[in-house]
Amino acid sequence: MKICCVCAARPNFVKMDALLRAMRRHPRIASVLVHTGQHYDDQLSRALFEDLGIPAPDIQLAVGSASHATQTARIMERFEAVVEAQRPEVVLVVGDVNSTLACSLVAIKMGVKVAHVEAGLRSFDRSMPEEINRIVTDAISDFLFVSEPSGLVNLAAEGVSSERVFFSGNVMIDTLLRCRTLISKSTVLDRLTLTEKAYGLLTLHRPGNVDDRKPLTHIIEAVAAIGERLPIVFPAHPRTRDRMKLWGLDDRLAMAGGVRLIEPLGYLDFARLMDGSRLVLTDSGGVQEETTILGIPCLTLRDNTERPITLERGTNRLVGTDTAAIVAEAEQTLASPPPSIESPPEGWDGHAADRVVEVLLRRAT
Repeated sequence: MKICCVCAARPNFVKMDALLRAMRRHPRIASVLVHTGQHYDDQLSRALFEDLGIPAPDIQLAVGSASHATQTARIMERFEAVVEAQRPEVVLVVGDVNSTLACSLVAIKMGVKVAHVEAGLRSFDRSMPEEINRIVTDAISDFLFVSEPSGLVNLAAEGVSSERVFFSGNVMIDTLLRCRTLISKSTVLDRLTLTEKAYGLLTLHRPGNVDDRKPLTHIIEAVAAIGERLPIVFPAHPRTRDRMKLWGLDDRLAMAGGVRLIEPLGYLDFARLMDGSRLVLTDSGGVQEETTILGIPCLTLRDNTERPITLERGTNRLVGTDTAAIVAEAEQTLASPPPSIESPPEGWDGHAADRVVEVLLRRAT
């Protein structure tokens, strides 16, 4: 069985690592890795592939950056030729980026089955491009692999047949658990002269937060204030850095003194930085999940999350983008003991990818 695996952006690579490893354990599966190039920073992509030991993509589409419509159209046009040449039985997509939607549409129109890993997640905020991608991809997929219980509830409410839905667990956590020893060997704390549990970590990339001057300014002001009490390390996404420079917010951080702006990191270094932190501020879905497993307090700089299990476990709080609210939540978190981890969420056990592959072997042929 030939499975065409699509990856496009940083979190996709982490999820695809676990899936490719599971596929390689089955001689009946031939996998073809397609990198659409939606995540087009060569340094970041190369570092992730090297850290995780992911083989070089078999096919590069090199679509690059563009508007949502243009980027989606480019992916569809180039991926159609891939499906025509490869003739896979299944196209496997992960997450909620434009490539997820575009490649699913191409496959289903060409009569190829679609497997969506991380199906059913909903923020219920249709102003987020990712939410539209999730809804449409789930509507047309043949196999919907769910990472947390809310996904089952959401898909049932949308009328999706239970025959198409499978609770696999979280493949991103497969990779985190597999790499724990490698992560512990990272020297990033020494290189950055950081002390364990004596710094905070910030990630920021969602368009709603960084493409609008008002929320970005509010977040930066909050981070600057928190940095007066706890040093903050900020591996800045290239687009975020560009917006900060455009609006003079990089100067604001430089004046604050408590925030350290650094280049983006590879997977192992970033995971070590996260694991060693006292507090994480983020708008990333994957970081919400990873901090839940690591037991790190996480403040999510959004008004909603498609990963409610992280809120239920008590590791994550939604704080929005209001400066005063972010600072107040950070102060409360720092004054409280870190959350305890009694047990991981169901299916976050390092074997989610195996469950995905077992279903495809049983049902897709």
